[in-house]
Amino acid sequence: MVNENHGHKPRTRAAHRSRRWFMNKALLTGGVSAVAVMGGWAATSAGAEETGSADATASASPSGPPPGGGFGRTIAYDDFVGVTADGTVLGDLYAVHSTGVSTVPVVRAAQAFVASLTDEQKAATLFDVDSDQWLDWTNVDSNDRDGVALRDLTEKQYALGTRLLRAALSARGLRQANDIRKLNQFLGEYEGDTSKALNEDAYWFTVMGTPSATGAWGFQFEGHHLVINYFVLGDQVVMTPTFMGSEPTKVTYEGKDYHLFREETLAGLELLRSLDDAQLARALSANEKSGTDLIAGAGQDNAVIPYAGVKGSSLNRRQRRLLLDLAGVYVGYQDEGHARVRLREIERHLDDTYFHWIGEHGDDSAFYYRVHSPVVLIEYDAESPLGYHESDGGTSASPSASEPASASASASAGPGGPGGPQGTPTQQHIHTIIRTPNGNDYGVDLLKLHRETDH
Repeated sequence: MVNENHGHKPRTRAAHRSRRWFMNKALLTGGVSAVAVMGGWAATSAGAEETGSADATASASPSGPPPGGGFGRTIAYDDFVGVTADGTVLGDLYAVHSTGVSTVPVVRAAQAFVASLTDEQKAATLFDVDSDQWLDWTNVDSNDRDGVALRDLTEKQYALGTRLLRAALSARGLRQANDIRKLNQFLGEYEGDTSKALNEDAYWFTVMGTPSATGAWGFQFEGHHLVINYFVLGDQVVMTPTFMGSEPTKVTYEGKDYHLFREETLAGLELLRSLDDAQLARALSANEKSGTDLIAGAGQDNAVIPYAGVKGSSLNRRQRRLLLDLAGVYVGYQDEGHARVRLREIERHLDDTYFHWIGEHGDDSAFYYRVHSPVVLIEYDAESPLGYHESDGGTSASPSASEPASASASASAGPGGPGGPQGTPTQQHIHTIIRTPNGNDYGVDLLKLHRETDH
C-alpha cells in the first residue's frame, strides 16, 4: 500500500481510537469522569450534546455503540465501511474521473499553509492520507484535538489558514462557518469562559497526505459545532462528513443580527408543505420529536440507517425540484464548481432518495428531517438547549458590558426548558450533517479505486 504521506512518522492508530473513545464514553456516563476529560460547557453538559433515535439503528462497531448520533466508538480507517441502509455496501456508485473543475486554488492554498508551519507544528498537523485522523473528530466543545489551532497561529499563518477555507468553501459556506465560530465565541462569553473551546479561534487544522494537483490528499477543520472533512483526488472533491451546528442560532451579538440555518429550515419546510396527504403520511414519523434525534454524527461512520419516509419516485416534478434544492443547500457549502458536480451525482439517484420528518412543521417548530439516498445522507435536528437559554420575548442576548456574561446564563429558564436530551427542543440549538453513504465519506472509496488503478 502506498502511503502518500509527508515523510512524517504516522500517528499511532490505537492511541487515537483510545483517546476519542474514552472521551466519548466519559461524556455519556457523565459525572466526574466527563469533567476530567472535557473542559468548559461539554463537561457540565456531560453527554447531552449528541444522542438520538430518529427511527433508525445506528451501529458503528460489531458490539454496538451507545445509541445516538455522536458517541459511537471511533473506528480505524481500515475498518471503515461507511453509512449503509442495511449493512450492505452498494457497489459501483463512485469512480475516479475528471470533473473538469479545477482544484488548483485549494491545492495552492494548502501548500502555502503547510509551508508556513514550523517543524513542531508540522509534526502535530501532518498525517498519512489514510490516517485514522480522518475519523477521529467530534463536534462537542473539546480541547483534546490534534493539529494546530487558529488561536496558536501567527498572523501570516492565520491568513493562510483562512485562505485555505476560502478556497475550499463557497461564499455562503465560508460565511456560515465564520458565523458558527463567532457564535461559539458568543456562547463562551455567555457562559463566562472563552479560555478553552468556546471561542472563535478554538478550531484545529490537520492535513492528510501531500497537497497535490494529481495525488490524493485532504484536510480537516475541526471544532465545536463545525467539522469539515475535505478530500481531494486530482480534480475530484469529497467534502463529507461535514457537521455544522450552533447554539444559539438567532441572536444579536456585537451589534450584528445572526440567524443561522434559516435556509436549511425554510427549504425543509417548503418541501414538507408541498406534500399531499398520502405523501405526508409516508414522510411523517410516528415518533414524537425528542431533545435530540440526529443519528449520523461523530463516531457513527459505519452506522446502519434504514431508508424511511416518502420516496423521490413518488414525487411530482415540483416536489422533486424542491427535494434537489434542499440537498443543494447542504452541498452548496463547498465551492460552486464542485457543488454542481456533487448535485448532479445526487440528481441521478433522486428516484431512490427518501425524505423523512419528525415533529411539527410550524415556522418556529422544532423538528428533525433526513434526506437519504445511496449517495447522500443529510440530517437536520433542532435540539434541546444545553448552554443558552434565551429570556422570554427576546433574542437579543449580547452580554451587558456592566454584567458578567455568566450571570445571564440559566440552567432552566427560558424557552426550551431544561437542557439535555430530555429537554424541549428549540430552533435555538440546531445540528446538521451531510455524509456520502456506501463508503465514500472521507473519499475512502475513491482512494481505494485510485490505488487499484494507478499503483
